[in-house]
Amino acid sequence: QLRLFDVYIYLQGEFEEHAEKVKTLTTKPSDEDLLILYGLFKQATVGPVTTSRPGMFSMKERAKWDAWKAVEAKSTDEAMSDYITKVKQLMEAAEAST
Repeated sequence: QLRLFDVYIYLQGEFEEHAEKVKTLTTKPSDEDLLILYGLFKQATVGPVTTSRPGMFSMKERAKWDAWKAVEAKSTDEAMSDYITKVKQLMEAAEAST
């Protein structure tokens, strides 16, 4: 019988594997998808946002901050799971387009 810690270790391994797989995509994800991945990755690895929102002249950093802030209510496990699902979707879409 799996213990909660074992499930977490498995999820952590899957998360790390998919964090590497996303780097091998043959087609570049859309900016929207990249922001989703960024927010989920930060939530999974750092936790809730701890910095203030960047100013309006830092558009890229502000968009990344907003993507992270949008998922800050997710637990680490939820963020890892959602990240894995998103990477799988992007991989399937890339395979379908070839």
